[in-house]
Amino acid sequence: MSVVKVIELTSSSSKGIEDAVQSGLRKCAESVKNLKGAWVNDIKVVTDEDGRVTEWRVNLRISFVVK
Repeated sequence: MSVVKVIELTSSSSKGIEDAVQSGLRKCAESVKNLKGAWVNDIKVVTDEDGRVTEWRVNLRISFVVK
């Protein structure tokens, strides 16, 4: 039998959504082992005064097996 735990975190990137997701997963993997997957719950952008995107933010739910 396996037990899976889900944690939630927010990550950001000035490059794009995929980079924000990847950096969040890489940072999480530094302290959490046995990562199995992630859901992108929410996407938000920060803009400058002219409406240009300056930062992408993602809210992730990450699952991992507890041993």
